[in-house]
Amino acid sequence: MAISEPFQSSVSVTDTEYFLASASTTPTYQTTDGVYQLFLELNNLADGDEFRIRVYEKISSGGTARIVMEWVVAHAQSQPLWVTPSLILMHGWEFSLQRLSANSRTIAWSIRQIA
Repeated sequence: MAISEPFQSSVSVTDTEYFLASASTTPTYQTTDGVYQLFLELNNLADGDEFRIRVYEKISSGGTARIVMEWVVAHAQSQPLWVTPSLILMHGWEFSLQRLSANSRTIAWSIRQIA
């Protein structure tokens, strides 16, 4: 199985939910099957910062995208590289970031795939 990085960039995260693979505040759900992980570089976080990370997926190709997992990361990070567990995604998936409390922060990110 090959390992790839189909999506990678950095974004200045605001209080509007930002969909990473779509590179937009409006989701375009991805349908390429695979095992995915999201990596975030959180070295720019400071005390008082709070960000929400979400994973969305559809249960079937005609279904509605729902939240699969959600995390809130707060304050300066002692381990600034953060990663989701490996997730089997298929029918309409996306990862998002949103600032809950903080100044806008630029966060580098990478979505990695095994397929």
